[in-house]
Amino acid sequence: MDMTQTHLHAPLRGTLRLNEPMAAHVSWRAGGVAERCYIPADLADLEQFLRTCDGAVYFVGLGSNLLVRDGGLKGTVVLLHGALSHIRLTPEGLIYAEAGVSSPKVASFAARHGLEGAEFLSGIPGTVGGALAMNAGCYGRETWAYVRKALTIDRQGRLRERLPEDYEIGYRHVELLASRERLAVNSKPAHSSLLTAHPNEWFVAAWFGFTPGDDKAAKQKAREWLAQRMATQPLTQPNAGSVFRNPPGGFAARLIEASGLKGLTVGGAQVSEKHANFIVNLGNASATDIETLIEAVRTRVKESHGIELITEVKIIGERQNNAG
Repeated sequence: MDMTQTHLHAPLRGTLRLNEPMAAHVSWRAGGVAERCYIPADLADLEQFLRTCDGAVYFVGLGSNLLVRDGGLKGTVVLLHGALSHIRLTPEGLIYAEAGVSSPKVASFAARHGLEGAEFLSGIPGTVGGALAMNAGCYGRETWAYVRKALTIDRQGRLRERLPEDYEIGYRHVELLASRERLAVNSKPAHSSLLTAHPNEWFVAAWFGFTPGDDKAAKQKAREWLAQRMATQPLTQPNAGSVFRNPPGGFAARLIEASGLKGLTVGGAQVSEKHANFIVNLGNASATDIETLIEAVRTRVKESHGIELITEVKIIGERQNNAG
C-alpha cells in the first residue's frame, strides 16, 4: 500500500552534522567519519529529507552490527535511534514500534502490557529497524515470526505498508521478493544502505503480534535470558555481537574456538576470551584492526574445518589511504 504524504515543501526540522565520527554511533567504537549525518525530527521529517537529499544514504540504528572502515563514508548517514522512537499498543493488541526503538525496549513494553513471546528481544542489542532487516534472533526465536506488517520508506520519501509475504525470510536474511520489487521502483539510483531488504527501501516501523499471557512470567524469562547473556558474552567491552552467522547444523563460536583462535589479537582488536564469536575492542582498535581480525578468523576456520564463515556484521565505507 502506497502511503505517500502531501507535505512536499515542509521545512526540515532535524539535525544535520558534517564530518561526523561514526565511532560514536557504532557499538565497536571504531571507524571513520561520515560526510554527513542527519537525525530526523520524526517520520514526516524523514520523508521530506529523503526528497531533498542527493547521494548515497545509509540508515543506522544503534550500530550494533556495523563496522565503518577508517576511510569513512561518502554520502549521508541517517541516525534513527533517538529519532524514530515511538512505541504504542494498537486497539487490535499489536505493538507498533518505529525503527529507532531498541529491541530490549520492545521486550519490556510487551511484558508491561501482559504480552508473552517478546522476551528474546531483550537479548538483541540493536533496534527494531536492524532486527527487521536481518531477521535478528536468539534463544531459538526470530523477529519475523512476530511481524504482522512493516512500514518502509523509499528513496523518494514514500511510505508503504509491507506484509511478511512480500519478503523472502530466512536465517539472518530478509529480501524483498522480485514480484514485489516493481512496487518500489523509483527514478533515483540504488545506493548502499542498512536497515533494508531492498536497495531503495528502508524499514521505519513494524506492527508485532505477541500472545496475551502472564506479565510476571514474561519479565522473569527476560531477566533469565539477560542474565545468561551477561554470563556468556563480553558485554563490558565494545563489540558488535555475533560476528559470524552459525553454519548449518553448527555454531560459529565452536569452530573458532576449535581453531585455537580465542584471544587472537590484531592491534587493539581481540577474539573474545569469553565468547569466540565476538570480537572486542580492547580500547584503541581501528576499524582496520577489526576487519583484519575478521578475515584472519575466516581464513583459519576455512583451513581447519573447510567451512566458510559468513559475516553477520555489515562492513561499509572506504579503506584508509595510508599513502604519503
